[in-house]
Amino acid sequence: MESFVLGMLPAVALAVALAATIVLGHRLLWRGAQGRRRRYHPVAGTVLDQVLHFDKIYDYLTELARRHKTFRVLVGFRYEIYTCDPAVVEHILSSNFRGYGKGWYFYETMEALLGDGIFVVDGSKWLHQRKLSSRQFSTRFLRDYSGSVFKNNATKLAEVISDAAASDEVIDVQELFMKSTMDSIFEVAFGVQLNCVQGSDKEAAEFARAFDESSALIMWRFVKPLWKLERFLNVGSEAVLRKNINRVDEYVYKMIHAKISRGEEQLKQESDILSRFLQERAEDPTEMSLKYLRDIILSFVIAGKDTTAGTLSWFFHMLCKHPFVQEKISREVGTVLGEAEAKAELSFGGFAGCITEEALEKMNYLRAALSETLRLYPAVPLDSKVCLADDRLPDGFDVVEGEVINFQPYAMGRMKYIWGEDAEDFRPERWLDEDGVFRHESPYKFTAFQAGPRLCLGKEFAYRQMTIFAAVLLRFFEFKLADEKKAVEYKPMLTLHINGGLRLHAFQK
Repeated sequence: MESFVLGMLPAVALAVALAATIVLGHRLLWRGAQGRRRRYHPVAGTVLDQVLHFDKIYDYLTELARRHKTFRVLVGFRYEIYTCDPAVVEHILSSNFRGYGKGWYFYETMEALLGDGIFVVDGSKWLHQRKLSSRQFSTRFLRDYSGSVFKNNATKLAEVISDAAASDEVIDVQELFMKSTMDSIFEVAFGVQLNCVQGSDKEAAEFARAFDESSALIMWRFVKPLWKLERFLNVGSEAVLRKNINRVDEYVYKMIHAKISRGEEQLKQESDILSRFLQERAEDPTEMSLKYLRDIILSFVIAGKDTTAGTLSWFFHMLCKHPFVQEKISREVGTVLGEAEAKAELSFGGFAGCITEEALEKMNYLRAALSETLRLYPAVPLDSKVCLADDRLPDGFDVVEGEVINFQPYAMGRMKYIWGEDAEDFRPERWLDEDGVFRHESPYKFTAFQAGPRLCLGKEFAYRQMTIFAAVLLRFFEFKLADEKKAVEYKPMLTLHINGGLRLHAFQK
């Protein structure tokens, strides 16, 4: 991986970085418009250092964060700021929310796949989608529908794992989670069953492949300095990306037109997100074009697939490394659902059907273990905002308009000044009060779901899916690593996946 990334960098990058250091040394140490001397965070390296440590980039940034709560990195002719300071995080995500946004850089990089979706826009478009999405996520209608979808897909996943357990076959549980969460979010979003886990039709499989490949290729843009040239010439990975996005669009627009053709009365009877948004669109078609609707729906898909699948993979890895936690969760699930289970058939589907909202709320230790996983292995390990106007942060240092400021959920989960001396230990108990009830932490300390006005609307949606999947699987199976000695490492992407998958043995109870 390292040699590949280095091979992509132009030979002049080092000279440019050195020249930038000299220029910026005279340009940015500097007085403000009022004549006061600005104070800037310490410089901890350059983008070339990040390239050299690319395979372990989040651990490299964590080491820098242990020396400086907030620091700067030289990127060409500009600086990027990295912070683990909860006070700074609260400032940029809440106190001065209007002073920070996604900005042009993130939009330009992600627009090809996500268009004007909620994750890449600011201002009126963001506010419009936020209001629309908030209205949908707050309805019991969507909660009940999604819960039913999650239970059905957890049942299908359990059946696949049962077959593997019976034949003593090693499974790549991350791959299975990727397929199952795609099935789940696609059905919730479009009302269509892909059935990736048990084998889907050719067209649906091609969509899933194109979507996954597009996501990966978009992420590579953040470390490829010449991606715009490739896009202009339509060569290399950008040519592949364009073909894949065309396939994604073809399938999505087909779904949209199929929904529209059913008529308004039929849409009112359907529970998926697309149907709900089409009802909203019927009131004012000019405000929501089909392209805009496509962007909104694909944002839901990308948010609900990779993040949840990655977290579940890390969760099961930690359970295998801490079998006493795995056993404790299994006991909790049995205790909470014991009476209901006794009245149902002892089957995957029968058990899943017993999982009510009330039961989910009683699984305190399971939620604590999921939260502890997210603390150490957040689905999005690094998140960025752009400063929209010169600002002074709570730590007394300045940030300049146009600078990118990154807050670091991965590194923050490992900071002793935030979580205590055992910050790097997997200990679900830190999330429980003296009565064993789940205890929430400040979102500016636990940043896995962002905070402030951009707090993830799908937070409880994600917890519901992960808890249902975990409850069903841990009720019927015990999991162990296929190779206890093999190191499990992350893949350097924008979402935190296990590099090479997670190979486990499943043993039916």
